Amino acid sequence: MTNMPPGPPGPSPQGPQGTPGDPYQQQQPGYSMGPAPAPGQSPYGPPQQLPQNGLGTAGLVCGVIGLALAWIPFIAFFGWVLGILGIIFGSIGLAKANKGEATNKGMAIGGLATGILALVLPCVVGMIFWGGMAGTMSM
Repeated sequence: MTNMPPGPPGPSPQGPQGTPGDPYQQQQPGYSMGPAPAPGQSPYGPPQQLPQNGLGTAGLVCGVIGLALAWIPFIAFFGWVLGILGIIFGSIGLAKANKGEATNKGMAIGGLATGILALVLPCVVGMIFWGGMAGTMSM
């Protein structure tokens, strides 16, 4: 008989109660998996609701497009309509973000701001355009 060095320390090939089993399936001391879920239930709990970011995004898109159209004198009406929609969608999106139902508060604020600018800008551009037209006709 030869003297064999002792093997490396490690888990024994016996299970938790001394029964044969996979040594990697043994529980660590102090670690508990908790109770098993009831049949038909998910072990991960109820699914969480995803944030609803659509209204803040829609407000920003409407506000930006309305702001772009607000510079064109005869098409500024569409910019005005999109500005109103940007204000509505942005304010609803901001309310949802404040309640914690959405995660895009910055986009909702941007939609609200660009919607307001898209409402104000056609009035200013219209006054400048029509005032210039009236000034050239009176000469």
